[in-house]
This record gives sequence, structure tokens and C-alpha cells, in this order.
Amino acid sequence: MSSKVAVIGAGTIGRSFAYLFARSGCSVRVFDPREDLAEVVADLQAAVTADASARNQVASQIGTVEESETVEAAVDGTSFVQESGPEDVGAKPELFARIAEAADAEAVLATSSSTFPASSIAEHLDAEVAARVLVGHPFNPPHLMPLIEVVPSPVTSSAAIEAAVEFYRGCGREPVVIRKEIRGFVGNRLQNALMREAISLVQNGVVSAPELDAVMRNSLGLRWSAVGQFEGMHFGGGEAGIRGFMDHIGPAFSAIEDLPVDVDPAAMEEVFEQVEQAYGQSPTAEAAATRDRIQRAVLDARGQDH
Repeated sequence: MSSKVAVIGAGTIGRSFAYLFARSGCSVRVFDPREDLAEVVADLQAAVTADASARNQVASQIGTVEESETVEAAVDGTSFVQESGPEDVGAKPELFARIAEAADAEAVLATSSSTFPASSIAEHLDAEVAARVLVGHPFNPPHLMPLIEVVPSPVTSSAAIEAAVEFYRGCGREPVVIRKEIRGFVGNRLQNALMREAISLVQNGVVSAPELDAVMRNSLGLRWSAVGQFEGMHFGGGEAGIRGFMDHIGPAFSAIEDLPVDVDPAAMEEVFEQVEQAYGQSPTAEAAATRDRIQRAVLDARGQDH
């Protein structure tokens, strides 16, 4: 894969995207107003080179990471732009107008936003530019987690959607096109539903925070690493599949009562304390490395690139 790509924003998500794109063979330019951008870019290039060596890739198969002094310099001549800047709905339309003016006329303009739909940006732009704007929402970190939610606005062109899907897939990701704009998209809505239920179970004294995590790791989390929600239900119904599952278990599940939940900080204090007692005041680098090692092992078992 050989493309000129721009990454605007070198925070956690932007750095991960830059690494992913360069590892996939792209020439990546990065812009961020941070003072240590040169050091960040040098570290990214070193990581890409080290990864290529570990994979026995030849130099022609890997890309490069370069710093740019301005947004315009970063996107000049690029075919794909991944914006991962601050979540400021007022500033993004202006930023995308600058991006569109300097990038190729056919360039796809993607935002990593997990909160703002593409239409909130597109409505302020010329029609030709708006047609190339979409959300490319990853799960963190995008160089490891395969999912990219491609969320077009109502005016995003089919050509831009197809180009984004092809680009992300060429980087070894698993893009899923979301058919309708909705707050939280799909992954975060599922995460939000589970998060609220988890909090309510702890707040109501049903289970402790680390015990709930043990339940997740040893049942649903393990299952969901192999199959999704609906395929799991299909298996659960035996020969009758999902229809049998719902016939036998659906009524009992629908009778499960909702527990009260309060996510205000004061009400969350007991949950906070349980989590910090179990895992420390702050997540450690060692714990993150263990998490990533396990996730890589799952991807290896599934035959997916990471």
C-alpha cells in the first residue's frame, strides 16, 4: 500500500493512527501544535522501523512519518486525512475548510471524533467538500484494535465511503459502515449500555467491581472475542438457532428488572474506590502491556494482522 496520508493531531489516537498508516506503507505527515512534535515523530518512525525489522519486511514495504509545521503543509497532495484533534465542534468546520483547500480534490477527510457526527462539520462546508467528510472512529488504540466505524453524513458521497473502507481495509483494519448517524455510533452505545449495567450492579451491592470484571473476563469477554452478540445467540439456540434461543430464553431475559443507577461523581465514589483498590490509583504500563499482549494473542488466534 502506497499513499500520501496526513494525520492532524498527535495525541494518543493520532499517534496510533500515524504508526498504523506508516506500518502499512503510507507516507505520513503529522501536524500538531505541541512543542515536542519532532521528538514524537522520531519515536514513531523508530517504532515503525523496529516493527518492520521484527516482521522481516523490506524497506519498500514500510512507510515514513514526517512532521509538518502547518495543517496546510501536512495535507498538501494527500489522498487521505485523519483528523484527531480536540473535540471542539466549533473549531472543526474551520479546520476542515483549511484541510480541504490544501489536500487533493478527491481526498477523503475523516475525523476520529467519537462524539460529533460528520454532519455537524459538513453543514458548514461547501457541498463538494462536505461530500468527502466522514467519521472514521476507532477503538483505542487503532493500530491494535481492528474496528473502524465509518460514519457518513447524509451528504457524504458513496465514492468517499468506498474509498475510506478500501483505505482502512488496506491498513489491516475492519471497517464497518454505520448506516445512520446516531450519538455514540454503535460500539460506544453498546459499551455505554454495559457500563451503566455494570455500575448499577456494583452500586446496588450485587457484586464488587473486581468480581464483575472476573465475570466479564471468564464468560462474555471470552465469548465475544470469538463471536458477536447475534452469532452467540444463534449458537445458544442449538439446532433452532436464534429462533430457538429467543423461544427458550427470551421471555426470561425480558423479565429481568432494571436496577437504579447514578453516574454522578458523588454516587460513583464507592465504585471509584473499589476499582482503585483492585487496580491501583492509576493504570500501570505493565498492566497495559499485559492487556495488549492478550489482545494480540486473540488477534493471532483469529488470523488478523496487528
